[in-house]
Amino acid sequence: MLRTSASRVLDDNDREEVLALLDADPVANVFVASRVRTVGLNPARLGGQMWGVGPRGGLVSLCYAGANLVPINAGREAVQAFADRARKQGRRCSSIVGPATAVEQMWERLEPHWGRARAIRWAQPVMVTDSAPAAEPDPLVRRVKPEDFGTLLPACVAMFTEEVGVSPDNGDGGALYRSRVAELIRIGRSYARIEDGQVVFKAEIGAVTPQACQIQGVWVHPDFRGRGHAVAGMATVVEQALKYFAPLVTLYVNDYNLSARAAYRRVGFREVDTFMSVLF
Repeated sequence: MLRTSASRVLDDNDREEVLALLDADPVANVFVASRVRTVGLNPARLGGQMWGVGPRGGLVSLCYAGANLVPINAGREAVQAFADRARKQGRRCSSIVGPATAVEQMWERLEPHWGRARAIRWAQPVMVTDSAPAAEPDPLVRRVKPEDFGTLLPACVAMFTEEVGVSPDNGDGGALYRSRVAELIRIGRSYARIEDGQVVFKAEIGAVTPQACQIQGVWVHPDFRGRGHAVAGMATVVEQALKYFAPLVTLYVNDYNLSARAAYRRVGFREVDTFMSVLF
């Protein structure tokens, strides 16, 4: 049996080595890599800690420990080290998310101490495309403007509640969530089709690195579903993402959401990996 290595808290002195490890799988690691590139590894700016296994100059595994707990390149021994630190620290995250094998192994170790999860998404296909959309883009999908915030926010709340199972207004009354929605609008990474003051389709580009960007928050108003808005809307977002943000466009989706998976395939996405999420 392998001796379990200890994890350590990383800092900005580890930044280049951390980015090299993240960039080895730019699709799977796009969210964490985007955070590190933007704010570095200082916990106050990062919104959490970055844990590592391996000495400086020899990092082999990472775990982002913020609002989400995200294992990266973590084999069984690294998972054990990260789970030990998470158990001793106590649960501070709202989810564990990442490559399915590592997340499942981590949850096996943490569940006896943290108790039952609110929900578990056992299989979430990771999809990617690097080519122009195979479907016709929707010319009415556009970047959301700051003055559209009041129109977009209810759609974002509806999407979040439908997808996650709880309202983003819980806890702090939704202040942090509203701030994130406003920020994505401000930096030009929020897209929507808005007709007569009603959001028909929306999606955001939530994370960006030089190698990849991640689409999130895809939503079609219930009254407009089944009319092709998801395919055409996503075609526009992919077209914009490839033009302005990164050469790879990725997302992940619940395995049981067959209609969404089919829509993404029609746009040109292919499945390349599987994530798992444990929600609290």
